[in-house]
Amino acid sequence: MTSHTIAVIGSGYMGGGIAQVLALAGHTVRIADISEEIARKNFDRLIAEAEQFVADGLFPADAVALLRANLSPAASIEAAVAGADFIEEAVPEKIEIKHETLRRISAAASPEAIIGSNTSTILIGSLAEAVTNPERFLGVHFSNPAPFIPGVELIPHETTADAAVSAVEAIVAETGKETARVKDSTGFVLNRLQYALFHEATQLVEEGVATPEDIDTIVRTTFGFRLPVFGPFAIADMAGLDVYSFCYASLQTRWPERFATPDSLKELVDAGKFGTKSGAGYLDVPADRTAELVAYRNKAYVAIKQLMDDLGPAPIH
Repeated sequence: MTSHTIAVIGSGYMGGGIAQVLALAGHTVRIADISEEIARKNFDRLIAEAEQFVADGLFPADAVALLRANLSPAASIEAAVAGADFIEEAVPEKIEIKHETLRRISAAASPEAIIGSNTSTILIGSLAEAVTNPERFLGVHFSNPAPFIPGVELIPHETTADAAVSAVEAIVAETGKETARVKDSTGFVLNRLQYALFHEATQLVEEGVATPEDIDTIVRTTFGFRLPVFGPFAIADMAGLDVYSFCYASLQTRWPERFATPDSLKELVDAGKFGTKSGAGYLDVPADRTAELVAYRNKAYVAIKQLMDDLGPAPIH
């Protein structure tokens, strides 16, 4: 592993969690906030959280020692970014705050330092306006809670250098997380999908079809139950794209525009590409791998159900 000097600007819940992840991977990490006092308070909080996570079996036994060795609060943004080769901005989701912060980072950091933003919805190209040498700037979007969610969106803008994206991919990979590259589009992938689901869920409540409690039950015990293992395209391929086409036609009897059949789905079905049963679909899984895939799927679902039973119900009610 290559050890990096990293600054995380914004030491609150998200920034602090990102700093923990990077420091536990062996990097030297400095956190900064609007004042040294806040950075120090958040450092103390991160150490206390780590002690509890160790006690709960969520962090390795040496986590606190690693954090004390690798993580430190800085007196200012400028002090934090001095000598850093990667900087992650994690300040509040307001473009004016991010612009001001990115200008300060750009003015104080090495011209070669890669700069990432943890923005969840703001266009990276818009944020890049505040960055000098914007080819070293990209979105590096961790999810909440950062120590425990394994996926990270990487969002280059139009002029981001490939070398910068590859360098961040390597840094994130060293933390054990998985990255996916997505284009710079409002909401990116995660939140565009997440909010589309939430919008449809609220429609169901407002129409009186089901309660929030029952919708949550359906999601977590049916299609949501599959999502830890398979994404929407793998699920569709296994279900059968011809079946999906029939279901769209049924939904269109009430919502012809809202549930219009996707062009890509129609093209695949018209070409006789129905998913795994035909050996070609969105993901082109060979037909001779179907039995292996089904066996993996069944094993995974039994393991997830066992985990849910072991954990018990969430303490919501």
